[in-house]
Parts: sequence; structure tokens; C-alpha cells
Amino acid sequence: MTTIDSAGSPEPGIPFHVRQGDVLVLGVDAIPDDAKPVTRDRGRVILAYGEVTGHAHAIAARDATLLELDGERYLRVTAPVTLDHEEHATIELPPGSFRVVIQREYVPSELPEQAWRRVVD
Repeated sequence: MTTIDSAGSPEPGIPFHVRQGDVLVLGVDAIPDDAKPVTRDRGRVILAYGEVTGHAHAIAARDATLLELDGERYLRVTAPVTLDHEEHATIELPPGSFRVVIQREYVPSELPEQAWRRVVD
């Protein structure tokens, strides 16, 4: 388990960030006011599903809310929660506001819009 201090950073002066497989969680100052809550799946906040295994990067605690605005995802955490995945180490997230980024990879293509794709976890 990776634990981050209560200030949200492993080291003073470095912004909070943590990665679990292809999911990156970045600390942000604020979540846009017009971001809308994303429905939980079987009671869990799902940051991402594995496309091959069906496993999920998930938070079961009620202290987390996933929000979305214009294709960007944000996470609001009001008390410490754990981010779980069947194939990765559990990560404890501190209270705060975060942006959720899914890793992409570049694959050369004749069509530029098809050159970037989500990394398959």
C-alpha cells in the first residue's frame, strides 16, 4: 500500500500525484463548479475498467465522488479512501480534489485522430 501524507504529497513542494497502472490521479486546486457526478457502479466509484480483464480501478468508500465535465474526470475525496485494483497495489488517497487521467499511447496512423489510444491495462 502506498500512503501519502495528510498534506497530499509524498514530499513538501511537490504536487500530489499517484499512478495505479494506467490511471493517474493528480491533485488540483479545485474541481469546476459545473462538473456533474458520475453514477456509481454497484456502489463503487470506478475510475477506469480494464479492457481485457474487466478489473476496475475502484473506490468503495462513500467519501469519494467522481465528477465529469467535457470529457475530463475529477475525484472529490472528503476523508481518506483506498483505491483498489485486482492486479495493482492498493493506494490510500487523502482528502482533496483530483483530476483523473487515463494513460494513452501513440501508435502511428494515417489519420491523426486515430494515433492516440488508451493504454490497455
